Amino acid sequence: MYKFFVYLYFFLLSFNNLYAEILNKIEVTGNDRISTETIKVFSKINIGDDINENVLDKILKNLYTTDFFNNVSLKINNGILTISVSENFLVQNIIINGVKNKDLKEAIINQISIKEKNSYVEQKVLNDSEKISNFLKLSGYYFSNLNLSTQKNSNNTVNLIYDIDLGEKALVGKINFTGNKIYKKSTLSSVIITEENKFWKFLSKKKYLNERQINLDQRLLKNFYLNEGYYQVKISNSTANIIKDNIFLVTYNIDAGDKYFFNEVNLTLPSDYDKNNFGEIIDELNKIKNTEYSFNKIEKLLRKIDKIAETKQFEFINATFSENVVEKNKINLNFIIDESKKFYVNRINIFGNDITNENVIRNLLIIDEGDPLNEILNNKSINKIKSSGLFSQVDIKIEDTENNFKKDMSVNLVEQPTGEITAGAGYGSSGQTFAFGIKENNFSGNAIRLNSSINISQDTVKGGINFDIPNYNYSDKALKLNLSRTDNDFFDTAGYKNTLTNFTIGTGLEYRQDLFFNPLLVIEFEELETNNSASQTLKKQDGNYNNLKIDYNFLYDKRNKFFKPSDGFYSKFSQKLPLISNNYSMYNSYDFKVYQKLTENMVGSLSYHVAAINSLEDSDVRVSERIYLSSKKLRGFKRGKIGPKDNNDFIGGNYATALSLSSTLPTFLPQLDNIDFGVFIDAANLWGVDYNSDLDESKLRSSTGFALDWLTPVGPLSFVIAQPLSKSSTDIEETFRFDLGTTF
Repeated sequence: MYKFFVYLYFFLLSFNNLYAEILNKIEVTGNDRISTETIKVFSKINIGDDINENVLDKILKNLYTTDFFNNVSLKINNGILTISVSENFLVQNIIINGVKNKDLKEAIINQISIKEKNSYVEQKVLNDSEKISNFLKLSGYYFSNLNLSTQKNSNNTVNLIYDIDLGEKALVGKINFTGNKIYKKSTLSSVIITEENKFWKFLSKKKYLNERQINLDQRLLKNFYLNEGYYQVKISNSTANIIKDNIFLVTYNIDAGDKYFFNEVNLTLPSDYDKNNFGEIIDELNKIKNTEYSFNKIEKLLRKIDKIAETKQFEFINATFSENVVEKNKINLNFIIDESKKFYVNRINIFGNDITNENVIRNLLIIDEGDPLNEILNNKSINKIKSSGLFSQVDIKIEDTENNFKKDMSVNLVEQPTGEITAGAGYGSSGQTFAFGIKENNFSGNAIRLNSSINISQDTVKGGINFDIPNYNYSDKALKLNLSRTDNDFFDTAGYKNTLTNFTIGTGLEYRQDLFFNPLLVIEFEELETNNSASQTLKKQDGNYNNLKIDYNFLYDKRNKFFKPSDGFYSKFSQKLPLISNNYSMYNSYDFKVYQKLTENMVGSLSYHVAAINSLEDSDVRVSERIYLSSKKLRGFKRGKIGPKDNNDFIGGNYATALSLSSTLPTFLPQLDNIDFGVFIDAANLWGVDYNSDLDESKLRSSTGFALDWLTPVGPLSFVIAQPLSKSSTDIEETFRFDLGTTF
């Protein structure tokens, strides 16, 4: 039997060679633009090579792959290979009709794979047409139509003409959350990006029905539930149904499932690793044992492992984790750390950054050419680029090189719009407000965040421009620049008006884990003007003032999330120190707030605030620098209408303190799903008059009441009904307060 297969093998080999010829010459016919020599190169065949059916098939494939030809035929006779070709037309112009918006037209062109001066390949053109149609629907143009036509020119070229009728853009008229959703609509609406269309939202792009945005909403909702302990949450069957014309109802179907808790938590290390090097991670694992499941807690541990991976001792480690459901609602968590193969980065190639400068992307990468390559740092690089908000897609591919110990990295990016125009308006007990702003997160392609805004209220006009330059001078720290101007007109109520012009320069950094340090250098110019109704003390302060001061704060932030936290606390100390001034005063403040989840829809909080400002020389603190308590810290009283008083003027104090205990309440009726209820008890004091101790009056003010936040059809509406419990005889009460605001 063995001999039979050997004979069969040699027979087939000789049979195949029977039909093989030696190539002596190559002839090319039918070519016009493409030279004969170029076609020979494309064929990848050389004189002297053996030619058989397999080789001919490869030649055909090589030539068709170039996209230069619509027909290729081969003939071999007496060692002469004849290649007959018919060339594709070239695309001379790509014409898009029916789209006036430049950004949209550019986005459509980016969907087209066949560019001008490329070969016309019919199947690719049809594929591009399908891509454009899908892109338009993903972008909210659900009623769009596309017609593709070709126009032949006399020079063997064609024009591709895309006639597009965009139709009316699909709008989100209403958003519903159904199923076992646990949380109120008002809470879930704050999680997603999509918003309901209202007649005043003429600037917002979030009101349009956009499939990619809906998919993002689903991911945001899932992450929200995962961080609240709902490990098996399902966000399914999100639907969009036409209400009328181009108005859609969007429904998110949610099954939260049961709440889960961490059970056993372990760290698995290679046998030759010292556990003492991972003591911080082991301590953190012990802290989360038997606590509510949260993916944020897992990510926090992964960030700690990332930092270890950046050290030279552990530059070739990988980390994974496994989750195993046990009993009814418990999860065993196991972090596994092992060593990866030792590779180094050879070259980093970056593609797709048409606007963003390459050095910006390289600054976002954790690793550089020549650095050790491991999966942890690679994933961290991807996450850091994604979190910049500059790109809609990020893909990093690791490719082999000729050196077995080196790898190339290809970073493929798709840029996204980074600018935003915002406008807002509000009306409340304290009057009307209006705001307008322009943001750009990739100014000049250098990832510089620019934010300009103007805010107008009854007595104040404030405007400014901010620049935030990340990783300034390769320091891993941001440089922050701000120029602002504030005009306050209190002539009618307090007898003065002032203008403050500020220029600040500073930075911000995470000094330790969860401990942030934010120092600023402030240059300030103030013009203070009084009228006849002002007090004598105020009239003495009439004039111009120049200040140079240091303004810094330390923030220790242990909240589980920045927006609507339900657990944790933050502690913040702030200080302003004058360096050069017409009036040397030092300001200190401390804020503390702790959150505790009581039920799924009830979160309690306790906050404390204390502040002091004192002159460092024998002078009085300027009126613009004295301390006032906001109506958020002491409800039930008018803003700026408590504390020491000079004649008819409330002059603020040198010292302030405030304590507040509050809690949200569960929904009373399903029909009130858009309303958040809350109760509170506030207590505060404002005292200290450095220029006249006879005016000082220290008395505890306190109030209790009921708060309501309502997501109305015209925007968020806030009500506060408060009853003062204790006060000074000169304080002005405000038992009812409301604020209505929205964005456009």
